[in-house]
Amino acid sequence: MSTFMLMLLQPSNSLCTLLPHDRYWIASRQIVTPQGVISGAVEVKGGNIVSVVKGIYQHGEIIKGHVVDYGNAVVMPGLIDVHAHLDDPGRTEWEGFSSGTKAAAAGGITTLIDMPLNSEPSTVSVETLKLKVEAAEEKIYVDVGFWGGLVPENALNVSALDSLLKAGVLGLKSFMCPSGINDFPMTNSSHIKEGLHVLAKYKRPLLVHAEMQLDSEGYPKENDDINDARLYSTYLRTRPPSMEEAAIRELLEVTKHTRANGSAEGSHLHIVHLSDSRASLKLLKEAKSRGDSITVETCPHYLAFSAEEIQDGDTRFKCSPPIRDAANRENLWGALMEGQIDMLSSDHSPTIPELKLFGEGNFLKAWGGISSLQYVLPVTWSYGKKYGITLNQLASWWSERPAKLAGQELKGAIVSGNHADIVVWEPNAEFELDENHTAYHKNPSISAYMGTRLSGKVLATFVRGNLVYKEGEHAPAACGVPILAK
Repeated sequence: MSTFMLMLLQPSNSLCTLLPHDRYWIASRQIVTPQGVISGAVEVKGGNIVSVVKGIYQHGEIIKGHVVDYGNAVVMPGLIDVHAHLDDPGRTEWEGFSSGTKAAAAGGITTLIDMPLNSEPSTVSVETLKLKVEAAEEKIYVDVGFWGGLVPENALNVSALDSLLKAGVLGLKSFMCPSGINDFPMTNSSHIKEGLHVLAKYKRPLLVHAEMQLDSEGYPKENDDINDARLYSTYLRTRPPSMEEAAIRELLEVTKHTRANGSAEGSHLHIVHLSDSRASLKLLKEAKSRGDSITVETCPHYLAFSAEEIQDGDTRFKCSPPIRDAANRENLWGALMEGQIDMLSSDHSPTIPELKLFGEGNFLKAWGGISSLQYVLPVTWSYGKKYGITLNQLASWWSERPAKLAGQELKGAIVSGNHADIVVWEPNAEFELDENHTAYHKNPSISAYMGTRLSGKVLATFVRGNLVYKEGEHAPAACGVPILAK
């Protein structure tokens, strides 16, 4: 991907951190580095990683300066969530930058990229991006970047897209089906083709919600008057796997231009929240083998839940594309472990409880979206252990590859010179997500994860060297940085 620069807006303020030392060491017997898991220490100074020293426990080296010793806890690069809806400005009763980034910090996420829709207005122009950045300032506890929207209004206007990209969005996002947001209409393949050609010169990605409505199929629609709308199986029939397959098949007619020497070489297409693990995944595998510049993510809720487990009327589980059957879930895990799926994201998409229609339990009318930002690390670990996931795989799915997608060359790995974005967590510590658990989301009751037992407790989160979260306590000031591309 391209090189982006970070806007250096961080306040020089002791209120930004719970650890008042400009230079210190983070020691552990389990530090996740690109070369593997080591026992040693990470030297931090001025917000960056200065060095990574191996073997201090074995050899008893003397380290000068302040040492934070985490013993057997895992020290890992902070998570980078490339797909989150914080709904700010305009719908802060749904989430907001303050609550959302507090939840992110408590979950070990050090950088997230905010989606251009569900806020009001949507981020589709220079003016609306400015509103977004202004809303974020002095409210964010982690670093936050921004995707811009590719919509029919700007897709065929090269000047408008140029201006939006020059203003600093890290890439663009579009929908191939109705988004549910009035000022974010769906795009077609012509819009997407034009968008990729503009993105090519900036070497930034286009993220696509790949579902396409097929009028020829006789499945029920979400706005149909159906008596069994409390049944999850009814909702599932409204968004069959063929919708994902059709969208991806059409996209691949465009992504061939992203190959070496193609007319859109330098651009990149990223499929968000893949749910269909069968035909859609096969198409993507074939496209990669042909040299298309394309990646794909899935989300923890597709890996944790299955359609058979969802109770009638429990609209916490409604999302699009939908959670599919247990066999599909197994295939997703296999594809992730084999590298066919490149990375993970939360697709944190909250709302207010009233819009989930808990009393009515109508899957066809309830707002869709899984609230999950604070839980994605323990969810991935808890459900992935039986598949034998490793700490380095976690770092690849949640840090290294998302950093590359978002163009963040100084993030995503514990190496000298990178930002000191670090999560410390205890893999064996178990906890219940119930009313006694401290959740920082604006509306924690809507999360599909409530009522589950997880392992993997976050002990500390460092963002550019600032200790922003420590076991139930956040730094006094929100000193995260809005990230804009240069």
